[in-house]
Amino acid sequence: MSHQQEQSISPGRRLRQLLATGKTLVCPGVYDGFSARMALAAGFDCLYMTGAGVSMSRIGMADLGLTTQTEMVDTASMIANIDPKIPLIADADTGYGTVANVFRTVERYITAGVAGFHLEDQVVTKKCGHLKGKECVSLSEYLTRIKAAVEARKTRGSDIVIIARTDTLATHGLDEALRRLRAAAEVGADVVFLEAVSTKEQLQRYCDAFRGTGIVTLHNMVQGSAQAYELTPKEAEQYGIGIMLYPAICLLPAYVGITKALRDLKSGLIEKDSETASPAQIFRVCGMNEIQEVDRKVDDWVQKFETDKT
Repeated sequence: MSHQQEQSISPGRRLRQLLATGKTLVCPGVYDGFSARMALAAGFDCLYMTGAGVSMSRIGMADLGLTTQTEMVDTASMIANIDPKIPLIADADTGYGTVANVFRTVERYITAGVAGFHLEDQVVTKKCGHLKGKECVSLSEYLTRIKAAVEARKTRGSDIVIIARTDTLATHGLDEALRRLRAAAEVGADVVFLEAVSTKEQLQRYCDAFRGTGIVTLHNMVQGSAQAYELTPKEAEQYGIGIMLYPAICLLPAYVGITKALRDLKSGLIEKDSETASPAQIFRVCGMNEIQEVDRKVDDWVQKFETDKT
């Protein structure tokens, strides 16, 4: 494939190609340019923009539905365009308002270069899916959100991947949750996402419900949460799960590492740490070599231009 052909592949198509392999796609949760750069340097094939991470890193608030559509789209655009060859799945929460808001959210994610997004059935004043006290909208209202997303995709002539998420396992039980996911798939969702699966039995029924249907299943692996049944990527593949999200994979170590460093500084205990990265290492992860190469090429061109003039 030529470079031009490679560049012409849409983000949605890139994600669909990965899902078509039948292997479980492991997506680390990123929330800013730095975490995205580190995930790209680690060689992941797909990234996930965690809404909780964006809420905490961008506005310094817990995941309680406080981030706006604009804040989420701006962050997604920045992450998706660091390396457009690596698809990004983004959290779209509840769509940020009415049916018209959902439609516009999807349009803006398409323009931003997002490959796929998940849309849920919590009330607009939502909270993290692993907290107690969630409330969900009716099935009909949920499906209007999914339909609005499908219409936005169709209007834009896009192949962005629509992921239908339900939080009703906690509020209505497994039967209702599966009913909603089946209905969302019929409306046009490509992937289903049962939030807060906590037992092996729930996971098995969830996977069995969509086996052989052509609908991809997603499992949200939130480390440290009692509402997340723990699976390795290899085990997920045995269940037939298509996507594994790890939303806290960067957040938790960042919290632990930064908290320790600040406590040490406050206590006057800063010592040379053999595991501490240098500024040069961090700059390299964040594209320093690429920018320097651009500078070199431009300088070479200028020198040649000046020489040719004389």
